[in-house]
Amino acid sequence: METPPIRSVDAAPAADGMKPRPRVVVVGTGHAGLEAVKALRKAPMDVLLIDRNNYHKFQPLLYQVGTSGLPPGDITQPARHIFQGQENFDFLLGKVVGVDFDKKQVLLNTGRPVWYDYLILAAGASTNYFGVEGAKRYSFPLKNVPDAINLRSHVIGRFEAANRHPGLIEKGVLTFAIVGGGATGVETAGALVELFDRVFERDFPGLDVHRARVVLIEMGNALMAGYKPDLRAYTEKVLKKRGVEVRLNSAVERVTPKAVYLKGGEVIETHTLIWAAGVRANPLADELHVEQTSGYRVVVDEHLRLPDYPEVFVAGDMSGAMDPEGERYPQVAQVAIQQGIHAAETIVRTERGLPPEPFRYRDLGMMATIGRNAAIVQFPSGRGLKGFIAWLAWAVLHVVKLTGFRNRLGVLLNWTYSYFTYDRGPRLILTTFPETDEITGERQRD
Repeated sequence: METPPIRSVDAAPAADGMKPRPRVVVVGTGHAGLEAVKALRKAPMDVLLIDRNNYHKFQPLLYQVGTSGLPPGDITQPARHIFQGQENFDFLLGKVVGVDFDKKQVLLNTGRPVWYDYLILAAGASTNYFGVEGAKRYSFPLKNVPDAINLRSHVIGRFEAANRHPGLIEKGVLTFAIVGGGATGVETAGALVELFDRVFERDFPGLDVHRARVVLIEMGNALMAGYKPDLRAYTEKVLKKRGVEVRLNSAVERVTPKAVYLKGGEVIETHTLIWAAGVRANPLADELHVEQTSGYRVVVDEHLRLPDYPEVFVAGDMSGAMDPEGERYPQVAQVAIQQGIHAAETIVRTERGLPPEPFRYRDLGMMATIGRNAAIVQFPSGRGLKGFIAWLAWAVLHVVKLTGFRNRLGVLLNWTYSYFTYDRGPRLILTTFPETDEITGERQRD
């Protein structure tokens, strides 16, 4: 049977007596949105994916772009390319600014609203600064590809500044502070010390690169909360051995262009603060005018639906779904992937006249890399791995999980080359904001 044509992007629902195929609108090209679209590939429905970026990014490796480990193209894929063989798929570039649930319209900043029969909101998360004075203005987040490119440019720029004016080292130009002892903070810290020791030592022969500092600041009493004690202790031990200064039980009080002020009085002079301390739901969640929970996530029922609008689903980091014990699901990629699939399957069940089934997360374990030959893995059973075998498992799994053969091959070749040559990927300064002033440390932010 020939597939009916996809409804026009701005088409309104058909008049009575002319029932078209249902339209599913998916907001967000992250893990949840991507998996939802894939799960609907054979459904007799029109699927429209909307995002302000025309690509999917592999969030777990974003820090590698920021630390010159990989080029941006290795962790991104255009949405249209990913789904170019899916006959019921279309893409719309635009920023979603709200939803009119009564009219079943998605509101865009680019013009006319988009109609939907079913809606999956999967716009992801943004950085949570927890109200810390100066943090948003003066720190570098790591949530999007431009963030990573900005960070890479800035880090290299600090070494260029120190090379011109070595006296700036005493003023913190080569001190790199990271807030947050979770996976992003730990992985970024490990990658930075390797970049400095293995690569910049050769790139800057006239500069005492060993004067560079990486300071990891964690408010809790251990790194990698959620992992077993022995894995947490191993992480801290490896980072310290490689030169990372770890500050536990340390909360940031305020941030200036040239320093981080900790509660308790310690002041760290630095021109670079990387904020990896937490996430909150995408600001779109605030514009929905529905009930929200911790982290500004949207309250949903056990099927991931809005309580008053059963045709609307919220998946991934925006979703405030709870497990059977009443705990919120963690904001990690595996949860997003499974929720995206579940939302799509529930829509298919609804169209078939079947009742929905509650979402149940299947824990596949956790893993994080600390750097070359060092990683930690925790299985659902509670057993763990650490060291080289864990690092190899981490590398293999991340290559496999990348979207597209080109990306898998690119990352594999880059990592293989880097492993045997102790070299890194592109070390290019491509600032998308005015460069930091070398003396004052001040910079303009968008």
